[in-house]
Amino acid sequence: MKFFTIQTFFALVLASLAGGCVQERAIAPAIQLYAMDCGSIDVDDMKSFSVDGAFAGQSYALVVPCYLIRHAEGDVIWDTGFDQSLADMPGGISGGGFHSSMSARLTDQLQELGLDVNDIEFLAVSHSHPDHAGNAGLFKNSTFIISAAEHAYMFSDEARDNAESFKAYAPLEDARTIQFDDEHDVFGDGRVVIKKLPGHTPGSAVLLLRLTNAGPQLLTGDLITHSAGRRLGAVPVFNTDIEQTRRSIAAFEALAEAQGARVIIQHEPKDFEALPAFPAWLD
Repeated sequence: MKFFTIQTFFALVLASLAGGCVQERAIAPAIQLYAMDCGSIDVDDMKSFSVDGAFAGQSYALVVPCYLIRHAEGDVIWDTGFDQSLADMPGGISGGGFHSSMSARLTDQLQELGLDVNDIEFLAVSHSHPDHAGNAGLFKNSTFIISAAEHAYMFSDEARDNAESFKAYAPLEDARTIQFDDEHDVFGDGRVVIKKLPGHTPGSAVLLLRLTNAGPQLLTGDLITHSAGRRLGAVPVFNTDIEQTRRSIAAFEALAEAQGARVIIQHEPKDFEALPAFPAWLD
């Protein structure tokens, strides 16, 4: 039989407690943000990006990203970019002063992480436009998170009439769906929060992430389209409600200030390039 001194006993207790702390830190929820290249848009004339024509005559190259958020309790795709069939068109497509192209398929990028579409627990899109929801239908087995207003807009008669855009996300009509009114906390811990800020579309939304090391991050959807637009508070012509968009921009800026958040303008090349290059991540 082995005997312990009182000093040995307390040493063992402290070691056990320390080990428990190490284990607790190891299983604490982690969150990682991956930025994926899901296309690009070269704009010949940015006039339509402000109702007052502030950018008339200016050309600009916009990025079209997709984001993967990895959380201990599941993976979230935020926005799905252009339909990845665009990657099979080496020259891209042009029309109306816009040239769209894609160099990498979303599914190929997920595969680099050992994932396929059926491994993604949650899908969320800022809104239903084809540069944000182009691959959404691929995630029909995920739980679809969307504002109730945007869901109604996506599956309205008007949206169905735009057959090319509608078919990209049509499979989501029968998907498991979480609809929310103002905001939805995906994991219930405040780390991945979707907030409705309408105007660009009736239920368009932004994404607030609270990363462990990098701190709060705010992803704009299309509420803000590029850096110069943010500086001027510009509202593009292509909005369902211009005055509501102005109110939403003001609410967004107030949220960014209150959170001390880094703003990631999703179509802004400088913001995309400032993020770790895939497959690296921000945490």
